[in-house]
Amino acid sequence: MEGEYDYESWLEAVRGLENEPEKGKRCEVCFDKRFDVSAKKALELGEKKVTTTLLVSPLKSQEQLKASGKAFYEKHGVEFIFVDYRAGGGTQDQSRVTKEEQLYRQDYCGCIYGLTMQREQQNRLMDEMFSPISNQTLPSSIEQRLELYRERDRLEDKSINYKIIKQKFLNYRQLNFQLIKGKKEVIPAYALSYSYLKRKKAQGKIEFKDENIYYFNKDEIVFITLSCYNEILKLHYKSVKELLFHSPSFELEQTLRVSIMGDLFNLSPIIVVETIPLETKLTISLDSKIYDDVKSKLIKL
Repeated sequence: MEGEYDYESWLEAVRGLENEPEKGKRCEVCFDKRFDVSAKKALELGEKKVTTTLLVSPLKSQEQLKASGKAFYEKHGVEFIFVDYRAGGGTQDQSRVTKEEQLYRQDYCGCIYGLTMQREQQNRLMDEMFSPISNQTLPSSIEQRLELYRERDRLEDKSINYKIIKQKFLNYRQLNFQLIKGKKEVIPAYALSYSYLKRKKAQGKIEFKDENIYYFNKDEIVFITLSCYNEILKLHYKSVKELLFHSPSFELEQTLRVSIMGDLFNLSPIIVVETIPLETKLTISLDSKIYDDVKSKLIKL
C-alpha cells in the first residue's frame, strides 16, 4: 500500500529531473519518496511488509524498485515484497485479464512529467490534466471515464450484462478563446465545441446576416445571439457568463452545430454573444486542438 504525501515536497524532490526518460533518475527519486511515505504508513498501521503496483508496469525498472525497497527496509525495518509479475507471460496475462474483466487500465504511472513526454511521443493532447470551466463532460475525459465505470458498477449490482468497447473518434479541446471589440474591449462570448482557427487569430467585421446567423468576413466564422442559442436548444440562459460556467451537455450542443451548419463535421467557429457587434472591428483569438483519440462506450446486453 502507499500512503499520502505532500505534492509540493515531491515536486521539490524531482526538480531538475523533469526531462529525465522513463527508468531514469527521476523515477529513482520518485520511488524513494513514495516508498518512504509507504513505510511510515505501514508502521502507523502496525504492518511489517509493503509492496507496490508499480511492479506490474513494463515501463518501470524492477532493479530501481528493488534498490528503493532495500533502502527503506534498512531505514525503517519495513520489508519490501518483490514479485516479478511480468515474468512467464505476466504482462500478457495482465492485458488478457483487464480485457476479460473489462477493467480500466491507466497507461501511465501518475507522474506529470512522464505523462507529458508520453503524450508528446503519441502526438496527443495531455487532456487528462485539465477540465473545462463549462463543467461539460467531454469525450474521453476523466469525468467521462468515471461516469462510465460508475454506470458499470450499477449494472453489476443489478446483475445486468454489459460490454465496454473502444471507439476511434476525432476529439476536441478548447484551450483559450477571447473576443475583442475595437482595440481592447473584451466582449463576453462563448465558442461552441469543434470551433477551430488554424492560425489561432482572426480580425475583421461581420459582413452580412442570413436569418439568425451573422457571417464574419474571414475564416468561415459565424455569430449567433444567446437568444438564438436558447431557442434552438430550448434552454433558458440569462447571460453568456452563465453559459460559460454551466454549459449544456456536449452531445446536446452538437445538435446546435448541425442545426446551424448542416453537418456535424463542420469546424467553423460558432460564437455566441448577447448582442451582435455590428459595424466594428473584431479580434477573435481561439486556440483549440483537434486530434485522433479513442474513447470507451458501455453497451447493455
